[in-house]
Amino acid sequence: MKLIIQIPCFNEADTLAIALNALPRQVAGFDTVEWLIIDDGSTDDTVNVARQNGVDHVVKHAANKGLAKAFMTGLDACLSLDADVIVNTDADNQYSAEDIPLLVAPILEHRAEMVIGERPISTIDHFSPVKKYLQKLGSWVVRVASNTNIPDAPSGFRAMSRATAQKLMVFNDYTYTLETIIQAGQKNIAITSVSVRVNADLRPSRLVKSISSYIKRSIITIVRIFVIYRPFRFFGAIGTVLFSAGFLLGMRFLYKYFTGDGDGYVQSLILASILMGMGFQTILVAFVTDLLSANRKLLEDLRFKVAQLESSPNNKSENND
Repeated sequence: MKLIIQIPCFNEADTLAIALNALPRQVAGFDTVEWLIIDDGSTDDTVNVARQNGVDHVVKHAANKGLAKAFMTGLDACLSLDADVIVNTDADNQYSAEDIPLLVAPILEHRAEMVIGERPISTIDHFSPVKKYLQKLGSWVVRVASNTNIPDAPSGFRAMSRATAQKLMVFNDYTYTLETIIQAGQKNIAITSVSVRVNADLRPSRLVKSISSYIKRSIITIVRIFVIYRPFRFFGAIGTVLFSAGFLLGMRFLYKYFTGDGDGYVQSLILASILMGMGFQTILVAFVTDLLSANRKLLEDLRFKVAQLESSPNNKSENND
């Protein structure tokens, strides 16, 4: 059994050594523990620091592509290196590496295929009240969209089995955390969470450049999640509200008309017609997007089967020949 611990990095020379020195080289249940970093277009000494501190594998992006792309690049690299279990953590040493055995235990015990490290968010001093609220809001959205019960969905400290890593596909360029949990719920991947500890803050968050930026990005991410993974519910709800509002206005006009007072409410009839038309069209969009969503799921299943075939022992032996 091989465990690979991956760390996405972008200009992490100042903190990477601290994070690496805390990582384990032996974890119960595994014959081999390897470290991999994804250099996401760093312009500092990140790669040299990684090699000086014993990193086994370095994967590079020529330019900065963002955290989500770096995460997926890392998964692909870990799969090609025959990882049985993959742990993802941060280069700023936010998460306690001593809790990695707790993180992988449910996978080794076949109780889960993906495990999320639950941080004590309410007690983290360097998290602002707004950030704490948005963390909870994001987790609630994920629970609604995925039918899972993960209390700390934005946590990047997570472990997953090889088969799970083969199934994941991230569309969001900003972050992978919420989307991968939703995919786990939709693909019937057994997912759970364990309580983990956090370390002192070494640097400001790269994702949270400002509160206003974080709020804007969080809202966009949440909306995109519903559009991509719950399109029928998203557009259907909007269409139903618009159609219902138009219908009620239309009924109000008819009431006034049949009671002899309809001449002054022609604008209500016009507005009712517009709203009902918009609602009907939006409901049609809901059906179309639901069909597109079904097609996307078929493509993802096909991608998973191809990945399994490529990683099968027979296929590897043929390639080596």
